[in-house]
Amino acid sequence: MILDFILEPLQYAFMMKALMVATVVGVACAILSCFLILKGWSLLGDAISHAVLPGVVVAYMLGIPFGLGAFVFAMLCVILIGLIKNNSKIKEDAVMGIVFTTFFALGLMLISKIVSSVDLTHVLFGEVLGISDESALYTTAILAVVSAIILIFRRVFLVFCFDPIHAQTIGMPVTFIHYAFLVLLAITITGSIQTVGIILVIAMLITPGSTAFLLTKNISNMIMIAVLVSVFSSVVGAYSSYYFDVATGGTIVFVQGIIFLAVLSYQKLTSSGS
Repeated sequence: MILDFILEPLQYAFMMKALMVATVVGVACAILSCFLILKGWSLLGDAISHAVLPGVVVAYMLGIPFGLGAFVFAMLCVILIGLIKNNSKIKEDAVMGIVFTTFFALGLMLISKIVSSVDLTHVLFGEVLGISDESALYTTAILAVVSAIILIFRRVFLVFCFDPIHAQTIGMPVTFIHYAFLVLLAITITGSIQTVGIILVIAMLITPGSTAFLLTKNISNMIMIAVLVSVFSSVVGAYSSYYFDVATGGTIVFVQGIIFLAVLSYQKLTSSGS
């Protein structure tokens, strides 16, 4: 019975593809989320995720891949945030809020004139079960490379996140590391759009790392826990979309949220009990 439950969806190519892509996206977002939490950059993931919307619409207008337009606007967002922060007294979180809401509003304006409501839903919430073979291959390949780069250079990123002044003192190229990390973040977000959409990728970049941070302060264990949480949620989301006809991306994020609340509640109970 249980074996039938597991194997039945795997008879279909679209489900195999959805599971593969959702898992790869989950792994990449989980690894990045650990560093975003440690750096205190959760809002930056939010900012870039919203800022790519006009890029997607412009790409639609020009007939070029969505990922390319999204990546260009993601980098524009990062550059603009840096320019405003360095040339004003406004705090970084306020700058991020101003930039990403402006970009997102521009995207909504363009959509209202050009793109149908169906396309809007697809862009905002993803459609992993309907992803094309080409998009699935692109997403899997690019995010696998991103995950490998972050894991290989995790100690460098860890020093950068915890103590950039010390990193600069010992001769590390802090500015290069800063922008390299942002480029990897932008690639991950743009590569995840078709799977979970612009809105839900924000949660995937925050929740797994936050859950892992509750359980451990060791970066290697933190990454492992975040990846396990994200992969489990991705598999549950894909199976739920098949058996219950619910949104895959929404289910993935919902399961991640439930796991976070369960871990938080368990910690509160054990701490109060002791």
